[in-house]
Amino acid sequence: MILSALLTSVGINVGLCLLFLTLFSILKKGQRYAHLYLPRLVSEGKSQLGDGYNFERILPSVNWVKRAWQPSEEELLANSGLDAVVFMRIITFGLRVFRFATIIGICILLPFNYMGNQLNIDFTDLPNKSLESFSISNVDDGSNRLWIHFCAVYVFTAVVCYLLYIEYDYISSKRIAYFYSSKPRPHQFTVLVRSIPNSGRSFSESVESFFTEYYPSTYLSHSVVRRTSKLKGLINNADKLYRRLVHLKSENDTQQRFGRAGFMGLYGKRVDLVDRCEKKLEEMEDNVRTERSIQAGKEVPAAFVSFKSRFNAAIATHIQQGVKPTEWIAEPAPDPQDVYWPFFSASFLKRWMCNLAVIVACVFITILFLIPVLVVQGLTHLEQLEIWFPFLKGILSLKIVSQVITGYLPSLILEMFVSLVLPVMVVLSSIQGYISLSQIEKSACIKILWFTVWNIFFANVLSGSALYRVNIILEPKRIPEILAVAVPGQASFFIAYVVTSGWTKTVSSELFQLKPLIWSSLKRTLGGKSYEEFEVPSIPYHSEIPRILFFSLLGVTYFFLSPLILPFLLGYYCLGYVIYRNQLLDVYAPKFETGGKFWPVAHDSTIFSLILMHIIAIGIFGLKKVPLASSLTIPLPILTLVFNSYCRRRFLPMFKSYPAECLIKKDRSDQSDPTISSFYDKLVTAYQDPAMNSVRYSENSERINSPLLQSVEI
Repeated sequence: MILSALLTSVGINVGLCLLFLTLFSILKKGQRYAHLYLPRLVSEGKSQLGDGYNFERILPSVNWVKRAWQPSEEELLANSGLDAVVFMRIITFGLRVFRFATIIGICILLPFNYMGNQLNIDFTDLPNKSLESFSISNVDDGSNRLWIHFCAVYVFTAVVCYLLYIEYDYISSKRIAYFYSSKPRPHQFTVLVRSIPNSGRSFSESVESFFTEYYPSTYLSHSVVRRTSKLKGLINNADKLYRRLVHLKSENDTQQRFGRAGFMGLYGKRVDLVDRCEKKLEEMEDNVRTERSIQAGKEVPAAFVSFKSRFNAAIATHIQQGVKPTEWIAEPAPDPQDVYWPFFSASFLKRWMCNLAVIVACVFITILFLIPVLVVQGLTHLEQLEIWFPFLKGILSLKIVSQVITGYLPSLILEMFVSLVLPVMVVLSSIQGYISLSQIEKSACIKILWFTVWNIFFANVLSGSALYRVNIILEPKRIPEILAVAVPGQASFFIAYVVTSGWTKTVSSELFQLKPLIWSSLKRTLGGKSYEEFEVPSIPYHSEIPRILFFSLLGVTYFFLSPLILPFLLGYYCLGYVIYRNQLLDVYAPKFETGGKFWPVAHDSTIFSLILMHIIAIGIFGLKKVPLASSLTIPLPILTLVFNSYCRRRFLPMFKSYPAECLIKKDRSDQSDPTISSFYDKLVTAYQDPAMNSVRYSENSERINSPLLQSVEI
């Protein structure tokens, strides 16, 4: 890619970012779009926007930036939980790393690259020159200037490892402090027991007998899981019909309460919609009651077992319960609001087979995704595109067209295909047998991260060069050489990708909410259902964390190869810091809390990025005929792995489970808590399936199975 093509891509994306930021600052001031830009404040009753139009409302402003910047970390912790704090720490970690990297890369490495003579740069025609002129490829072979790059690699690695250690230590201490400050939660006293053996009795009786015998002094209660998928469907349909009935009764226009009896209200005789909904709701109520009585006897071999202390629950989790390892499998229970109910009926064998199926599916998707990668690489090389489609030769000869196609279009197409993969990874994670939404999201986060690393980085790098033959890639000794040749040549593509996927997508999809805005406008235009339930979204960690960590990988990898990418990455992290703080305060509400368990994913990803940089450095110094520098770089990945091993032993155990010291101290502090007895009473029913609870649409409902229509009064 030439410099003018990159500038074209940057110009297009900067223009789009400014447009989206301007529209956001205007639309956020009105009540009409509060459900998109202030859903959390609306649900908490803190939104004080007016519907009246005035001159000030149509003027863009940056007041939201100041508001997002002001809250301290403690305020963010109290407002959104520890996971949100860790998420922002991942972004601030990237800011610290690339602030240092940009200073070294732009002020020291870039001038030496630019002054090289390896590519014979014509300074009079700079806009039409390749961006490799700013990379290490332009440094002369055997030049002593390469020792500056060698020193930069060592210094940068030391700084990143130091920041990683500081961050790991800080988040670990924050996790312990958050545990000490938390009130008693049901999941701290509860374990999930699966694969309960069938002994001829009900599973509930088996659990009661087993834990009463082996945990006589610590066992408190249990709640057996039941198959309720059909019942949940009936309740959801009844709930939707109830909201529609309430909406119809609140209509001032009596004509809105009448409609046609035919399909979708398009034909047939006119009927009273209120009366019709009431009759349907009565039928659904009977179906719900019938199905609830049936489901009450359909137990599955899984149960939530609660204990009288956190320490005893931890003991039950970490000790094999039965003689057979595949029976009485105990694991930590998630918070009741975090429970993912559908997969509890799966047996040990079924979960194992599902895991194998998910692995096969991930491999298939990875291979299938090579098709758009090849298409994208064809767009970055116009000569290759002209061979494939000779009839486009005339159009491609236009300068502006060629710049848009090579600079902007490839990264846009690739990002569109990646967005299609994200929900697929969530579905694959949901069928693996995880028992909580947080586990599903973390699993999807890891899948998407490594899918992105392989398909966006390695597939583009290798398909964009002549070195993609399998027999060469499978030679371990040649991997540094292969990467050293292939990676620098794709620097221009990844700079455009950072601008398109980082800047524009973060502003348009995250801040401006472009897709929800379009969908909301279409629903309003087509007369959408205004009675639908308003739901506050939760931050999609599974899609945002992989994007942040992938950009970190690009920055670490290209730090000494092509420092020109660093200012663009620093701009992304600055933009992301402000935007995500705004979203956490105004848009997202926490749906679950993992206690900061996403940080080890970020740590491992950074270590992988460092080692990848070291491998490329070994190869690039060898190709540049500085064998001593190549040899002296070999200890660097070894030292990094030693550092990673120390961090895993020092900090990772605290992210898997809390130590006995913390659990016992917390249990002892509960003895002086006057509310602990009421907590134990609530713990008995905390893990009852919501579908088995009574359907209540009004606070005045007293009977467990009270008719749904009794609460439909306006």
